[in-house]
Amino acid sequence: MKIEDYALIGDTHTAALVGINGSIDWLCLPRFDSASCFAALLGNEDHGCWRLAPVEPVTRVTRRYRKGTLVLETDFETASGAVRVVDCMPIRQQYPWIVRCAVGLRGQVPMRMKLIIRFDYGTILPWVRKTDHSLQAKAGPDAVILRSKAPTHGEGFSTVAEFDLKEGEEMPFGLHWFPSHEEPPPPNHVVEAINATTQWWQEWTESGTYQGEYREAVQTSGRVLKALTYAPTGGIVAAPTASLPESLGGSRNWDYRFCWLRDAAFTLDALLAAGYADEAESWRDWLLRAIAGDPAQLQTLYGTMGERRLPEFELSHLDGYENSRPVRIGNAASTQFQLDVYGEVIDALHRARWSEDVNEAKGADAWSLQTKLMEYLEKHWREDDSSIWEVRGYVRPFTYSKVMVWVAADRTVRDAEKFGLECDLERWKAFRDLVKGEVLERGFSKKQNAFTQSYGSDVLDASVLRLPLVGFIEATDPRMRSTIDAIERNLLKGGFVARYEDGTDYLSGVEGVFLPCSFWLAENLALCGRVNDARRLFQRLLPLANDLGLFAEEYDPQRKRLLGNFPQAFTHVSLINAAVTLAEVSKQAAV
Repeated sequence: MKIEDYALIGDTHTAALVGINGSIDWLCLPRFDSASCFAALLGNEDHGCWRLAPVEPVTRVTRRYRKGTLVLETDFETASGAVRVVDCMPIRQQYPWIVRCAVGLRGQVPMRMKLIIRFDYGTILPWVRKTDHSLQAKAGPDAVILRSKAPTHGEGFSTVAEFDLKEGEEMPFGLHWFPSHEEPPPPNHVVEAINATTQWWQEWTESGTYQGEYREAVQTSGRVLKALTYAPTGGIVAAPTASLPESLGGSRNWDYRFCWLRDAAFTLDALLAAGYADEAESWRDWLLRAIAGDPAQLQTLYGTMGERRLPEFELSHLDGYENSRPVRIGNAASTQFQLDVYGEVIDALHRARWSEDVNEAKGADAWSLQTKLMEYLEKHWREDDSSIWEVRGYVRPFTYSKVMVWVAADRTVRDAEKFGLECDLERWKAFRDLVKGEVLERGFSKKQNAFTQSYGSDVLDASVLRLPLVGFIEATDPRMRSTIDAIERNLLKGGFVARYEDGTDYLSGVEGVFLPCSFWLAENLALCGRVNDARRLFQRLLPLANDLGLFAEEYDPQRKRLLGNFPQAFTHVSLINAAVTLAEVSKQAAV
């Protein structure tokens, strides 16, 4: 199946991908970054999946989320009639639970449920024990229990149920995970759980306050961010998946089930703009805990609990999505030096401090940490790094990285001035001016008449579209206008923005266009006065989502397919921020 053929369901601890064919092909339990029990997404059904669908050929499939929720409804039509499969993960009380309910809509449809449980990314075949109306599977620390009134039987190393479904009839299934050394959770009522989950998501969605343009897309993106939030800590994973390729059949396959610091300020902006202040505050608090300690030990990404050790390894037994190898688990980018993250962290602390919606009870701790980060930057800001794009194999003086050093100094100065916070203010002002002067001198290419990827380079890079968005330079400045023009001439593919010129990252294969960069371009166009162009680009971006409004990280304009891990928080964050910018610019123009 195509990446866009999947839907997301989740319980704010972990998430599953449900295919349009009724198969759950990816689920990690009990957390986002746990090993999977269903890994067919990166291999085949023998690596674990759970399918519930009609036996006979399906003539038509339609699906939707219940309004304001992540409760999925998939309708299958066959020659015999029609059925609906309702899928969701109830918001967790103790252990994860995934529920499915087949509902007869018309006629009488033969149905088949097939459950293949394989723990540890498809490598461990569990020991299975059947009891009345339940089936338990255990291996090592993991156990699951399937409960249903449908009779089940073994078929090979899978569990199968076959039944007919008439109009108005229901057949519920519930799959609970629990630690193998404990007793299983007590039975729960599936339909009641679905209704309660529906209500929970609808109430959460309505708690948002955004009333501007593209409200439905903003709310959908907000729900994605909520679903990718690890509720116990407030950390937000970049995506719930690992190793979905940026180039089909290629090796650009990374594990995104972790929390990136660079997403901090972008995400905080998006959550506050959409009106979800509690989530913004929890994200800020996660950030403070994760980065506490020596600034020299700051990482680019962390685990959902703030873990620092995220070793990268390969799973050779999995062929990868559409033969995209290797399948990587963990992420070696956690050990890279990326200068820009210091600026993004300080910008996030700054935005939280200035927001009326974020509790500043931890303000003193945040300021102490911020000044320590600044002291570190003052000593190390001239060092080369691996950039926002986490390039492997080389470091350079990347322009965007240096700009984010300026952001760190600028936000620190502004915070000190507004709130009377103690620091050597004149020193940070001088530092801010020093950094800006160097970027303007060394980060701008006269040949390209544009800001470029790194000092002294003529290579174009879409990361410089962030410069107006962080306040480094106005979008209307002639240097930025010519930069936007250069990016439009050289980095557009099929009308959308590539991260940088092909061949400049020394990785094999060619990736798709980068959707967050395309939303950044829309913001730049709006801010430099090309509002109609911005709106046209934004409205061409929206249909790149799948039928449920979900975006991956990248898009292949030739194949017209989504690429990369899915759904991708960074893309949905960029959508929200672009929508807000468009709404603000339009409002100002109307005054």
